[in-house]
Amino acid sequence: MDLNNSIAAVVTGGASGLGEATARHLANHGVKVTIFDMNAARGEIVAKEIGGVFANVNVTSEESVIAGFKQARAAHGQERILVNCAGTGNAARTAGRKKDGTITMFPVDQFDRIIQINLVGTFRCIAHAAAGMLTLDPVPSGERGVIINTASVAAVDGQIGQAAYSASKGGVVGMTLPIARDLAREGVRVNTILPGLFKTPLMTAGGPEFVQRLEAQVPFPARLGNPEEYASLACEMIRNSYFNGEHVRLDGAIRMAPQ
Repeated sequence: MDLNNSIAAVVTGGASGLGEATARHLANHGVKVTIFDMNAARGEIVAKEIGGVFANVNVTSEESVIAGFKQARAAHGQERILVNCAGTGNAARTAGRKKDGTITMFPVDQFDRIIQINLVGTFRCIAHAAAGMLTLDPVPSGERGVIINTASVAAVDGQIGQAAYSASKGGVVGMTLPIARDLAREGVRVNTILPGLFKTPLMTAGGPEFVQRLEAQVPFPARLGNPEEYASLACEMIRNSYFNGEHVRLDGAIRMAPQ
């Protein structure tokens, strides 16, 4: 699918990190971009800078997502591109023991929270975007739309404490092919990126020494990934019409250790 000013896109989590880089990359190619995010202050700034639209959307809320797509389509028309970058994480052992011997367990409500944001929220946006894409006529390539999801290398080599996060991202990987098959006859493609360690606000919040320890884990290049590198792959998946039903690691060959 060509990237130009006849195409509209929605990028969830587009106010920062991987989503922001993707929103900017798409806009640089003329695409009309709507950012879904809960950080209104930052989202409004990014949207203004790229000539796009900001919608304050909570992906765990059906009403919020419906309102966001309504706002995006009123501004730019029906989107042909959806990039799902909204997500978060937490960390706790399934069960453990404190120094005083007290036994602890992962709070189930916190497990469910991560599933609702990362997995159910992603599917919710996919379903609404896909339903809208089906109303469009195909472009010359036969496509009606393209959907790109964000999982994580934790989907396949999750670390200690990442049961909820890994489950949520593993779910995104697991649903990629079935959804691609669901939508194939309608000309909508679906792919997923599994990022490794990237230079996002979450990763850099620990300070320079923490970042250096992370970088030392990456075989080559021994650094954090740049969000623009994620955006580049997302856009290649959009442009390349034979890219469908795939999940692809983008990680500098890292394989995460248990801890």
